[in-house]
Amino acid sequence: MSQIEQYLHGFQEKAFQTDLITWYELQKRDLPWRKDQDPYKIWVSEIMLQQTRVETVIPYFLNFIEKFPSIQALAEADEEEVLKAWEGLGYYSRVRNLQSAVKEVHEQYQGIVPNDPKEIGKLKGVGPYTKGAILSIAYGIPEPAVDGNVMRVLSRVLGIYDDIAKPSTRKIFEEAVYKLISPDKPSEFNQGLMELGATVCTPTSPACLICPVNEHCTAYEEGLQKELPVKSKKKKARAVEMGAAIFTDEQGYFYINKRSENGLLANLWEFPNVELNREDEATYREQIVAYLEENHGAKAAIGPLAGTIQHIFTHLIWNISVYTGSADSREMAHSDLMRVSPAELEAYAFPVSHQKILKLYGEQRS
Repeated sequence: MSQIEQYLHGFQEKAFQTDLITWYELQKRDLPWRKDQDPYKIWVSEIMLQQTRVETVIPYFLNFIEKFPSIQALAEADEEEVLKAWEGLGYYSRVRNLQSAVKEVHEQYQGIVPNDPKEIGKLKGVGPYTKGAILSIAYGIPEPAVDGNVMRVLSRVLGIYDDIAKPSTRKIFEEAVYKLISPDKPSEFNQGLMELGATVCTPTSPACLICPVNEHCTAYEEGLQKELPVKSKKKKARAVEMGAAIFTDEQGYFYINKRSENGLLANLWEFPNVELNREDEATYREQIVAYLEENHGAKAAIGPLAGTIQHIFTHLIWNISVYTGSADSREMAHSDLMRVSPAELEAYAFPVSHQKILKLYGEQRS
């Protein structure tokens, strides 16, 4: 008997399916990507929803679909425009991978998202979860779509103590969904698990008394809701001191820089910035001035500290000291920085950290 078979021994699978699906069909939230079963829209929504709250995603989704309503529209779109539509959602590699995969669908599959698990799994950025979500929701294929919500629900329902922070544990839950999923209503089953985790079986203070599957739940029966799921803590994020300069010339033009096409925040635009060295004899302002001249050929009159902002990634914390200043457009002609007007600035995609810098600058000027 396998590990999952042990967990499911004596479990009322059919009753669990019925209770979950009945609840979902009655209580599901009215979300824009649930209006139809368009695999492209489901794909976009699932990529957006990774590590982002539903409430945040809704306006982004509506705007994105309005700009790129089809596979062809996104495949043929300029990357700058796509990144701008994603601006503020973070994790920009997700949308770059999405566009790359959509181009492949457009060119190799005549614009139709494949419904074969092997074929769709080959597309860039389409992992097991996204694959399962598209196949089950759009095509009615009983494939597991296991995310954090699903693992939390099933760890409590089945009493699974394996650490959900470990990648290998996902296989256990995928096997469980394979065993439990409704062959007749795989879309409703998978979305029901996700919905339950998002609205009832929450990480803290789950609403067990109103849970539609509480009579099937090991954690509820044994009072173990706070112990499950087991999740080891992540490594502490590394803090880095950064310095950024935002300045304009006599005509009010800003100077910005495009990040490398590889690595963190690839291909996004930013105000010139550099990692600061606390041990350096030079002040932070002096380090900024030296960086501008040595790395960008830019001479600017940088003033005192305007303010600080913090931006937190999963593995990194940027503590950014922001400096403002002015420059002479004739001297800046030799710089490799891009010169843009305030109106033009709106067209460029900036990471959230640099949107915060621009906001700080605006507050200083108002």
